[in-house]
Amino acid sequence: MTRHVMRRLSTVVGFGFALGLVGCDYWPPALQAEIEQLRSEAQTLTMEKTQLQAQITDLSQSKQELQGQLDEVSRISREKTGMITSLQNQLDATRARALKAMAPKTPPHKNQAKPSGRTATKLPTKSATKTPTGKHQAPKTIGVR
Repeated sequence: MTRHVMRRLSTVVGFGFALGLVGCDYWPPALQAEIEQLRSEAQTLTMEKTQLQAQITDLSQSKQELQGQLDEVSRISREKTGMITSLQNQLDATRARALKAMAPKTPPHKNQAKPSGRTATKLPTKSATKTPTGKHQAPKTIGVR
């Protein structure tokens, strides 16, 4: 009897070990439905992830193109600013030359005081007064009566 019990015990242990290695292929229907739902959600999320990655790639390319355009516009803006400054300087210089050309030129004999017995001229001295621009004022004539 001991041999017979040992044989049955070893058979039960062998079947248990075999079932443990093979596993159970029975899944309850609720669990199978949940697994299928999770698989479909995973596939949906994978497709969405792929679409979002494609959008990110497109947006990155658009960003690079726009950055290039911005750099080009900035460069052109700096060039135009330099041109405008240069043209303004040229305009100022041309205006100054035009004002000098249009300024009335007075003959030297009209500015000088005519000597007569009644007028005396004051000679300029080193301590002549200066105007706010730093230039000397013309000497003034003093009339005697």
